[in-house]
Amino acid sequence: MTLQEASPRIEKLRDEIRYHSQKYYAEDAPEIDDYAYDRLYRELEELEAAFPALVTEDSPTRRVGWQGSAQFAPVTHGLPMESLQDVFSREELFAFLRSLREKTPEAVFVVEPKIDGLSVALEYEDGVFVRGATRGDGRTGEDVTANLRTIRAIPLRLAKPVPRLVVRGEVYLSREAFEKLVAAQQARGETPFKNPRNAAAGSLRQKNAAVTAERALSVFLFNIQQAEGLAYASHAQSLALLRELGLRVVPWFTRCSTDEEVWAEIERIAEKRVGLPFDIDGAVIKLDDLAQRELLGSTSKFPRWAAAYKYPPEERETTLLDIDVQVGRTGVLTPTAVLEPILLAGSTVARATLHNQDMIIEKDIRVGDRVLVRKAGDVIPEVLRAVLPHAEHSVPYRLPEACPSCGEAVRRAPGESALRCENPDCPAQRLRRLTHFCSRDAMDIEGLSEAILARLTEEGLLTNVADIYRLRPEVMASLEGLGEISAAKLRDAIEASKQRDPARLLFALGIRHVGDKNAKLIMKEFGSLPAIAGTKDTAAFTGERRKDENGRYIKEGNQYKIFGGVRGVGITMAESIVHYFAQEQHLALLKELDALGLRMEQEPAAAAVSLNRFAEKTVVITGTLPTLSRKEATERVEALGGRVSGAVSSKTDFLLAGEAAGSKLTRARELGIAVITEEELLAE
Repeated sequence: MTLQEASPRIEKLRDEIRYHSQKYYAEDAPEIDDYAYDRLYRELEELEAAFPALVTEDSPTRRVGWQGSAQFAPVTHGLPMESLQDVFSREELFAFLRSLREKTPEAVFVVEPKIDGLSVALEYEDGVFVRGATRGDGRTGEDVTANLRTIRAIPLRLAKPVPRLVVRGEVYLSREAFEKLVAAQQARGETPFKNPRNAAAGSLRQKNAAVTAERALSVFLFNIQQAEGLAYASHAQSLALLRELGLRVVPWFTRCSTDEEVWAEIERIAEKRVGLPFDIDGAVIKLDDLAQRELLGSTSKFPRWAAAYKYPPEERETTLLDIDVQVGRTGVLTPTAVLEPILLAGSTVARATLHNQDMIIEKDIRVGDRVLVRKAGDVIPEVLRAVLPHAEHSVPYRLPEACPSCGEAVRRAPGESALRCENPDCPAQRLRRLTHFCSRDAMDIEGLSEAILARLTEEGLLTNVADIYRLRPEVMASLEGLGEISAAKLRDAIEASKQRDPARLLFALGIRHVGDKNAKLIMKEFGSLPAIAGTKDTAAFTGERRKDENGRYIKEGNQYKIFGGVRGVGITMAESIVHYFAQEQHLALLKELDALGLRMEQEPAAAAVSLNRFAEKTVVITGTLPTLSRKEATERVEALGGRVSGAVSSKTDFLLAGEAAGSKLTRARELGIAVITEEELLAE
């Protein structure tokens, strides 16, 4: 085929692919199956590869494989991308509607589902997609054009060449795509995303657009921000125009004239919520007439003509099939509900926490019962209560009196709600300790999953964490399913972990009550693991109350003045550390790890307080940052000598704010706290 012959064929293929993309994504009315579509796409790819001079920027093939920038460029929105005021009850909703009718008595409203995703703006010039950006703080977002190009629901060329169009929408991940993504992450031993919204945000911010392309993101558009060459007087008309242009708008909307009609539609959406293939977290109520919107205007935070009714956490009823008792790395027996699988808040739930025996007794939860389940914070499944009456022949549930792993008697320590197995050689505890040691926030030994650790333990190759560093590649390669290449990668990962920061090693040891943040603060104070292990006085960790010249304790407000010690370490944690290193087997383990080449001392540069504006300052992180994960941002603050807190207060020095900062940003501004960006943090 010559260049002259290829050119019309390529244009024909592009037109066909755009047509079928619009039918599939914008109209939900596909005319050909996936196989036929893929054949058209493949032919276009092959022709463009053979004739690169004919490739254009708006070709459908330009979606996948583009490399996004490591640092997303800022984008100033032509019109602010405002957030919405929230209402949580029928009374609040009706009060909002009354406030609108005071200035617009003949108001007609549009009610539509509120898609739970990441807000973006898409820009088209002469009908061609030229740029896409996140909402950011509403005025400045991030340029994620390369990643948005990979989303097939976003046409690279409109059905009509409109001079200029800026539309706002929500990028989301369907429930099916989310479950596939989580399954793939778990298979690779990665920490899975918590929910579809987080997965969508993380996927859209990938530095490599090819990774975004693999995530099956989609989009719903719900508002025209700016337009040239289009005439419309209402929101309903604008959505119809967007659909004609080949854009994928919100799946449905309803025009309502009365308050009761608005409420009825909100309830109808709530009923449909469970069966939808995507997540929604509310319903949006807007004035339909654009002239009336102009009349009402906006506050400094949100438009006066719209609100979001937020649904309470989704609750579903299912059957409690069994109660599974697991033994953690510290010996605690944790009961977990085994449920008849249900779809809940965007994912399939088959297990839920029951916390402890006290909670089971308080809620009188029995095997065989119908139970009500929800996700705490839309993340962690929990059993709320039994749906009475109890199942026939059911009996109150009691946790076992013997450890289900080793058979040793379990006991409940005074002041604790948990039952605990105190056998240090308990197989379940050993496996959990090994798994914790290798986890990402600890020694981060990639590929050494719990399943592999279990097999190595069963083969007698692992008795404690020091044995990990004695594993030979040929022994690991002999295990079924590993092979020489996988064994070599594991060995490299094990060797690399020897250079991890000693604070990670302290956390990896699994000392009760010592989290990763506390471990960093403790290591910063003491400088080395041997120094920590040799400290026998809890006051060295907790500090002491300061007295004045008359011997009376000095108070600052309601708090005693403390000197010495480590910030954030209380008596319970201090006693746990002292008790751990008082045991000979733990001191011997530390010496083994030292002899095997693991780092025991903090490097002076890392231990010293950095001379910058974050040194000894308290920072709160909120919202979604452009490039850093929450963990990466925390590590950056701590490396600069700062401390990360979870709540904004008068003692907060800086608020590091990303997209959708929410109430913490409002609170920080009220208190006059300095608000910083990721760019400012990275500049130090």
